[in-house]
Amino acid sequence: MTLPHTMTLIEITEPGGPDVLQPHQAPVPVAEAGEILIRVHAAGVNRPDALQRAGKYPLKPGMNPIPGLEVAGEVVAIGAGVSEFALGDKVCALTNGGGYAQYCVVPASQALPIPEGMDWLQAAAIPETYFTVWANLFGLGGARQGQRVLIHGGTSGIGTTALMLCRELGIEAFATAGSEEKCAAIRELGAEAINYRDQDFVQIIAEKTAGQGVNVILDIMGGSYFNNNVAALALDGRLVMLGFLGGAHARDVDLRAIMAKRAVVTGSLLRSRTGEEKAAIARQLREHLWPVLTAGRCLPMIDQVYPLTDAAQAHARMEAGEHIGKIVLRVGT
Repeated sequence: MTLPHTMTLIEITEPGGPDVLQPHQAPVPVAEAGEILIRVHAAGVNRPDALQRAGKYPLKPGMNPIPGLEVAGEVVAIGAGVSEFALGDKVCALTNGGGYAQYCVVPASQALPIPEGMDWLQAAAIPETYFTVWANLFGLGGARQGQRVLIHGGTSGIGTTALMLCRELGIEAFATAGSEEKCAAIRELGAEAINYRDQDFVQIIAEKTAGQGVNVILDIMGGSYFNNNVAALALDGRLVMLGFLGGAHARDVDLRAIMAKRAVVTGSLLRSRTGEEKAAIARQLREHLWPVLTAGRCLPMIDQVYPLTDAAQAHARMEAGEHIGKIVLRVGT
């Protein structure tokens, strides 16, 4: 397969706002042992991309400085030792960076075949989001049928995915949002919507659960929500931290409340997980969720699509907090 020597990618010219995302020409990467090279047709936009752009997501040595943690496209080159994919295969993949580009190298173990009937845009919205929800809500959080969960940021890519999977798996869900439009979207996904601007989620959950609370909370706010999250937990509940939009430090924490509920407080960063851990999550997704996606259920909700070269506009929309579902970059036809 003949490949070009150079490609267009989006680089972070310096830490800052969306305008520091600029198109750049660079050599097409080469697939090394255990890797595949993907001609990218679409790339998902995620909160860690914006944190990295702003200089708030330090990269470990060896991490790709080009933003973009999930892509969909076709396999155009295969590294040594890769047998599970062939040239021309349509795949979506969790990257180790580098997704905002026309070509991206990824470990073959982090790629999955695109479910039949799914387009490039939907496929690009799967990996980072579904890996994150599966590993945290169902892995660390242990959510299962018959339980109750609370999802903060219910209309984000993470939030909408979590709510769809809760509905699919028989889990009662509550979710917070900041507008009536977003609350309506949450209700359409089968969850109880809580408008945090004029409702107290602790009080609502206490009323709706007869004081029992929720078994798992998936939180993107961090410090500002910590004490109220503990208050909303059920006995033996789990608080799973995914972000810190409300601050990375919790003040005046009552440790007695955590002890009284035997609560577990945990969290994780997907990008810093090992290749083996990411490969294990990919296998779990293929086993448990790929049949659901292939059947046309729990498909990613797409908010807006931007050309690759308009990545700055995509980031501006995400940071404005107006989106419902995923924002995606269209890279190729």
